[in-house]
Amino acid sequence: MKKIGLVGGTGPESTLSYYKKLNEEIDKVTCEKSMPDICIESVNFRRAWEYVVKDDREALTEYLAEKVRLLKAGGAQVLSLTAVTMHMVFDELEKRIGVTLVSIPKAVCEEIVKAGIKKVGLLGTMVTMEQDYMKKDLTAAGVEVFVPNEQERELVAKRIYEELEKGIVKESTLQEFQQLIRRMKDENGIEGVILGCTELPLLLNSGNCPVPCFDSVEIHLRKLVELVLEN
Repeated sequence: MKKIGLVGGTGPESTLSYYKKLNEEIDKVTCEKSMPDICIESVNFRRAWEYVVKDDREALTEYLAEKVRLLKAGGAQVLSLTAVTMHMVFDELEKRIGVTLVSIPKAVCEEIVKAGIKKVGLLGTMVTMEQDYMKKDLTAAGVEVFVPNEQERELVAKRIYEELEKGIVKESTLQEFQQLIRRMKDENGIEGVILGCTELPLLLNSGNCPVPCFDSVEIHLRKLVELVLEN
């Protein structure tokens, strides 16, 4: 079994989720015979987020590269980031460190295409909703990607940063998100929605989302498990 290396801390809640679910899923798949070797390099979230806010791509790339190098030096063979937003420098990061990372956007795109979805909504941080790193693979595959309007984007970003990143889940926030998803379904014709932030599954799931939701964490985890168990 291959050793997993995760760049964590962006934010802590999603890192906990990755660690817990990777252990649970691989234990289940191997019929309780094995759990994975996992090493985590946790970033200073405040420092990383400052680079994101300032759009300092060079500093963010080098900071993440430093963590990936440590994971590689520690023997990790399956390497990954644990936050969608950090994928804003994914291409630059791969080039700088010369290793392949397991991409969240690519894994999500594969699932959307497999499901036959032609119009999909995207929720996430402001950066994820407004930049193209989560959209470009989908667009190339012929899938239309819609994001909330400006006011809604501000609301989504605020709730992620002030609540979900801290593990706070409110019924009132769920209702707000359900309302904007229904509007996108009616006005944009979306057939599904991407939970494009690793904290969003704390709030939304297949049982309470107005349209089929594609959980970027679950999709990414399945891909990681597949690669870890691959001969």
